[in-house]
Amino acid sequence: MGRNAIETVMGAVVLVVAGMFVFFAYNTAQVKSVSGYEIKASFYKIGGLSVGSDVRINGIKVGTVTSRFLDMETYDAVVIMSVSPDVKLPANTIAGIGSEGILGGNYIRLQPGNDTAFLSPGDSITETQDFRSLEDQVGEIIFLATDGS
Repeated sequence: MGRNAIETVMGAVVLVVAGMFVFFAYNTAQVKSVSGYEIKASFYKIGGLSVGSDVRINGIKVGTVTSRFLDMETYDAVVIMSVSPDVKLPANTIAGIGSEGILGGNYIRLQPGNDTAFLSPGDSITETQDFRSLEDQVGEIIFLATDGS
């Protein structure tokens, strides 16, 4: 009977340690969505960008993708993102889609411009850079390599 009590206590300790690990990982991984003001950007290709993906400036998370849909008139992919209220984006900000590597997910990469006017809630980023897949990049390299022969 004493052995069962020790096993129960050890099991509880393991569960508490696992819970602390999950709590620590959740708080340090920046997986929480950012609430702030919404802006839009239209892309020809978004390459699997999903709701909940990061919005980053120079690698720092400043927002979250809140929705994406197809514009039925232009057939562009429209991405709506929430940006932290303390980040003021110049009106000539460029939005691109970056990749975290071969197995990583995609994210929105913002490149702030130098305009003195700022984007307001509900505004659209007019200059965007579409997603370039690995296949597109390899094809371009092959085309450039065979162009001289």
